[in-house]
Amino acid sequence: MDASHFNTEQRRAWMAVLSHSQASELQARWDSLNIAPEYTLIRAPEIGLVQVQARMGGTGQRFFTGDATLTRTVVKLASGTYGYSYLLGRDKKHAECCAVIDALMQESAHFQTLQETLIAPLAANREQRLAARRAEVNSSRVDFFTLVRGDNA
Repeated sequence: MDASHFNTEQRRAWMAVLSHSQASELQARWDSLNIAPEYTLIRAPEIGLVQVQARMGGTGQRFFTGDATLTRTVVKLASGTYGYSYLLGRDKKHAECCAVIDALMQESAHFQTLQETLIAPLAANREQRLAARRAEVNSSRVDFFTLVRGDNA
């Protein structure tokens, strides 16, 4: 296992791309690669709840806004590399696929191929979805302004 080709920020980035990917798109791209690594489930995919926290105005005191479902899993490749996955929702197959890809991304034999054929396209598609959503929200944006009436304000 050679972990010298990536740093923590890179790993955080690819894990974010995987966890925010659409399950059907990820599975289609994964299947097209024809990579079938041998792995063991260390922690089988399990579903639980996490409390979602927020801050008033982004800087105030924390408060709980509610609960969200989370699926997590851990795998170990035959080479000994561990892969982890945490994602919102209840999709065990998606979580397991993300964990396997995380483990493979840590190995220099698969890093470049997966980065170019899987991670980069998934990141681009996510950015397109976010841009479309921003455009949709901005199209209904209303700007409010206040008029001052007189000098007694």
